[in-house]
Amino acid sequence: MASKLIPTRQRVHLTFPEKLINQPVLSLLAKQFDVVFNIRGSTVTSKMALVELDFDGRESEIAKAIAWLKRKGVSVEPIDKK
Repeated sequence: MASKLIPTRQRVHLTFPEKLINQPVLSLLAKQFDVVFNIRGSTVTSKMALVELDFDGRESEIAKAIAWLKRKGVSVEPIDKK
């Protein structure tokens, strides 16, 4: 349980469907969860968006943010955990 309180970093690959491309999903995420993220790269077309980012924060808070993204319809694939 102590590991959930220690700040951690998790790199993820996000795939946004067409219906979410014009929505401020990451801005809303930043307001709702105690996490910081750094966008490492992205590709956006009219049909979808691909984003690679690093989440920094408590493991439990990162997990909540990822679950929220999935509920919104964003595909989340872990890349790396540091």
